[in-house]
Amino acid sequence: MPSYVHPMPQPLQPYVQSCVGYDYFLAPEATHHGLPSTALTVIIAFDEPIDCGWLDGGPPSLFPTLLGGLHTRPTLIHTHGRQCGIQLSVTPAGSRALFGTPAGVFAGEILDETHGLPAAVQRRLQDASWSERFRLLDDALLARLARLDAHPMRREVAHAWARVHESAGRVRVEELADEVGLSRRRLLTEFRTEIGLTPSQARRVARFDRARDLLKAGHSPADSAALAGYADQPHLNRDWRALADMTPLETLADFAVIEGPEDDPFVQDAIL
Repeated sequence: MPSYVHPMPQPLQPYVQSCVGYDYFLAPEATHHGLPSTALTVIIAFDEPIDCGWLDGGPPSLFPTLLGGLHTRPTLIHTHGRQCGIQLSVTPAGSRALFGTPAGVFAGEILDETHGLPAAVQRRLQDASWSERFRLLDDALLARLARLDAHPMRREVAHAWARVHESAGRVRVEELADEVGLSRRRLLTEFRTEIGLTPSQARRVARFDRARDLLKAGHSPADSAALAGYADQPHLNRDWRALADMTPLETLADFAVIEGPEDDPFVQDAIL
């Protein structure tokens, strides 16, 4: 069940947090919860499309290519015994730089296209080796970056987002507003338009992201709660249930279904 972590070229690093190829054979009935994260998700599926939908409503859809915005609820992914493709984690700045659109436009959405980004090379990616796939994708992204003269996000919002992300949600909204010189109301409006989440929602997702990383690294739920900034483990459990529709220990079991006991993390544990 291999996965392939691809380091992005330097010009793309501010815009793409990670790029991972994966090729997993699973039980046909296996499903997986896709969890909220601080990045937009782009998936280019090979062989079989991604079968994905919101866990709390609506039928799933099949996505040969998928773009998912920031969100605060889980998705359900039906694996059908095989998962093969490339997943990109795109920053909000990357949404403007690579798609020409603020991340807020995609918030809470799962779209069956990626604004033409990998569509032009998907057929070539399908038939290529992994090393060639990554080279082709780098070339397509770099060409997109050079061709698209996108406006950067507003400086105040970029600073507020960076503080939320870097602090894993520990910075308070009042501090953010003071730092950027905006009223709390104005910051909320500007932030939600650009990012798609309110500052409070972004803090919540960033803290959850940090706790998830700690849990996967082997920390206990209690230690993960403390290190991620939760008041205590019950607060972590309540937030986890709201964002993941599972307890932390159930999430570990969900990871194990996909990853197996000794494999690297399944790349879709951060999807949507």
